[in-house]
Amino acid sequence: MTLDNSPVAFLQTLSERADAVFFAYDIAAKRFTYLNAAFERVWRKTRKSIMDTPDTLFKTIHPEDKAHVLKAYQELLDGTLLHDIEFRIKLRNDNERWVCVKPMLQEEPALIIGYANDITEQKEYNNYLKKFSDKKNAVLNILSHDLAGPLGNIQNLSAMLASDLKDGQNKELQNVIGIIQRSSQHGMQLIQEFIRQEFLEATGTEVIKRRIDLVAAIREFIEEYQQTQQITNKIFHFLTSTDTLYLELDDNKFMQVLNNLISNAIKFTPDGGEITLSLEEKEETVLIKVADTGIGIPGKYHATLFEKFTQARRTGIKGEPSVGLGMSIIKTIVEWHQGHIWFQSEENKGSTFYIEIPKI
Repeated sequence: MTLDNSPVAFLQTLSERADAVFFAYDIAAKRFTYLNAAFERVWRKTRKSIMDTPDTLFKTIHPEDKAHVLKAYQELLDGTLLHDIEFRIKLRNDNERWVCVKPMLQEEPALIIGYANDITEQKEYNNYLKKFSDKKNAVLNILSHDLAGPLGNIQNLSAMLASDLKDGQNKELQNVIGIIQRSSQHGMQLIQEFIRQEFLEATGTEVIKRRIDLVAAIREFIEEYQQTQQITNKIFHFLTSTDTLYLELDDNKFMQVLNNLISNAIKFTPDGGEITLSLEEKEETVLIKVADTGIGIPGKYHATLFEKFTQARRTGIKGEPSVGLGMSIIKTIVEWHQGHIWFQSEENKGSTFYIEIPKI
């Protein structure tokens, strides 16, 4: 019994039993030389129908993702090392699936080899977590606005009462006022610490980028805030220059940046004010703006706003406290995405924060 071909036969047997789709594509002949059985389970097409007519396979790619796949194919031919290429495919009855392809260029003979996984369930789970996170963030900001604010007012009013009482006058009442002051201050600290910890935990993990439709993500994010308009007494808008825009982002961290900017806008915008998030697609970058009609940022704080433990920390107009960490973390996350952030603000006329990130 010869063992010359046993390693190849063994690997082929393994690939035929694998859940991932293994493939080999002959660049010169423009045909697949190998597809394993998993291909038929994922694409719902026979291998024979695709081997010599790869154009048929290209037709299954979602129209919005075809340019992305062609660009990745050309980069691969140019020698770029690509780790993951995520895109959607459309099957019969418009059934939509997500796949992740991990390709490699082999020079002699000229082949593209690799494997692909169906990541639809993973995508749906991540999207569910993202939607849950958006709702959670909106609720947390309501807590900060509608609980910390009144607690701050209680603390201020009790301080006024305490100052009106002369030393030694009605000690029992003084003790009650002291309890009110300490309790309201403790409540404010608990709320703010909880919100701060949620933000720090979301930003303290490594950056994991994935391909997302940023327009859809922001629209869903803003809708959560629009549902709170009667509670926050603020009006939220979303303006976009394009209906879809796919980018490679760590969407959990990036949306946390936008959430923190919205949270600050809520704190410093009077009732009846407006908060507008806009997105503009440029040739090589994407520009995002978060604008409010609030009280603005005093000029003396402009130069140090993005520093850690900055003196620019301010309580909100309803007493919402700040730890002065948010802006430095925001700047760091934006820079992790090769972007930059800046702002324009004038007292009593509002503030606008700008985030510009590359499209690639």
